[in-house]
Amino acid sequence: MENAEFIEEEISSSQNQQNKMLAGTFWMTAGDFLSKILGAVYIIPWYAWMGSHGDQANALFSMGYNVYALFLLISTAGIPVAISREVAKYNALGDRNMSYRLVRQMLVFMVILGAVFAGVMYLLAPFFAALSGGGKDLIPVMKSLSLAVLVFPAMSVIRGYFQGLSNMKPYALSQLFEQIVRVIWMLVTAFMIMKLGSGDWVAAVTQSTTAAFIGMIASSVVLILALMKQGDIANIANPGPSKHQINAVNLLAQTLTQAIPFIVIGSAIQIFKLIDQTTFPHVMRMVANYTDAQLAIFFSYFSANTDKLTMVLIGVATTLGGVGIPVITSSYVKGDKKETAHVISYNLQLFAVFMLPAVVGMSILAREIYTIFYVSPSQLQLNLFVFAFLQSFLLASYALLSPMLQALRHSRVAMRYFALTLVIKLVLQVPAILLYEAYGPMIATTIAFGIGVYLFLRKVQQVSEFSIKVTFRGFLGIATMTLIMAIIVSLAKWLLPNHVLLKTVVAGGFGFAAYLVMAAKLGYLEKLFGAKGTSLRRKLHI
Repeated sequence: MENAEFIEEEISSSQNQQNKMLAGTFWMTAGDFLSKILGAVYIIPWYAWMGSHGDQANALFSMGYNVYALFLLISTAGIPVAISREVAKYNALGDRNMSYRLVRQMLVFMVILGAVFAGVMYLLAPFFAALSGGGKDLIPVMKSLSLAVLVFPAMSVIRGYFQGLSNMKPYALSQLFEQIVRVIWMLVTAFMIMKLGSGDWVAAVTQSTTAAFIGMIASSVVLILALMKQGDIANIANPGPSKHQINAVNLLAQTLTQAIPFIVIGSAIQIFKLIDQTTFPHVMRMVANYTDAQLAIFFSYFSANTDKLTMVLIGVATTLGGVGIPVITSSYVKGDKKETAHVISYNLQLFAVFMLPAVVGMSILAREIYTIFYVSPSQLQLNLFVFAFLQSFLLASYALLSPMLQALRHSRVAMRYFALTLVIKLVLQVPAILLYEAYGPMIATTIAFGIGVYLFLRKVQQVSEFSIKVTFRGFLGIATMTLIMAIIVSLAKWLLPNHVLLKTVVAGGFGFAAYLVMAAKLGYLEKLFGAKGTSLRRKLHI
């Protein structure tokens, strides 16, 4: 009888963990996907309004954002993810006051850190502009982005707190509102400058980057309202006695020590983009006598224009990885290896369900998608675009696996693997550009991340001992569904009239519908989304 009760409790605990993860996955995936879609769709009118300067404007915007994104990572010092993990740990140990104390201390620290790094970015804007080959036009763009660095660190602490509670709704809503307000500001100012005003495209780009600051103000308001609704503001301001006594200095040092690997490893994709940005123009001048404008256009082909869509996919993968961290940490801290292995296998399959069909489908429709967002592509533009979609699966895999390994308390190993990945990129970068020009940076990145992802996946499996057989079987089913979907999309594209929007919507729609039906018939909706999957299947009468 006791054994039966124990088994029932174990099943109930496992189900609760999965339900938490499902709820978190739903909100974070929905919020992140919608915000990323908004961040991609805006480019259609924005690029058109820039006229003949479209590629240069997009390159300038991207160069500024690459430096800015690294400053965001450094200014937060990886603390939000560490906070998420620590909040989950202390709550699992029944010491919620310790979580409040942690958040309060980090908020004070991050306000100071934000001010410091915003000042550094503002003052060093000319240096970064010269390093990136963007010239004086990039300086006001960099300076405008420093405003957002001022706000982001403190805001991200609150996001980390909600993630640690596995309450992803406020986090997701804050992301969505941030993007909505940001895009509105970008489009309104771009239209006023380019169509009603001076037509100064550099000024329009500068206002578009200032929009990051405006969006973060909106996001902060959403998060504060969510804290008020939960009644947590008073608790954070004045936390009660905690079971685990630790002074403020030790708490800060402990969190920073745990956070340093997060910032280094979490910034890998951004660091690689900065390597491309700072090496490509200088190495290409060794190949031929290119002008700054020509180099900016080449950069837009393989980086700026492709990133607008590939980062949507990578962003979803990062979201999926982040949602699983508190659950993996909680299970690992409790010593529940079976649950840890189950959650990791589940998370990997959940990743594949989203990424594999998205990458394949978008690659098939690459010409049509590029034409909708920009212009009808040349063969070079199209090749680089397809390459970027295929490469995004590797980058997204890294974004999923690296926080997993850190959640399993193997940060030092993760740091070594990242260092090896970075060394491979640096060694291959210059010869790859000299040999393959615009393809070079992408080739170097693909080889480096390919090796890195293999090492991360192997170590995660060794530590968690998740079932390779079960996971592979799930992947095989997803790959089979993706192959059938790809055939349907290709046939529909071939049969339809030569109209880019019609082909994209109809062929893509047929592919999505076919994939959804197969996923429902084969039980993947229930397996990966639980009761929500069953409900969706019934609503669709599948």
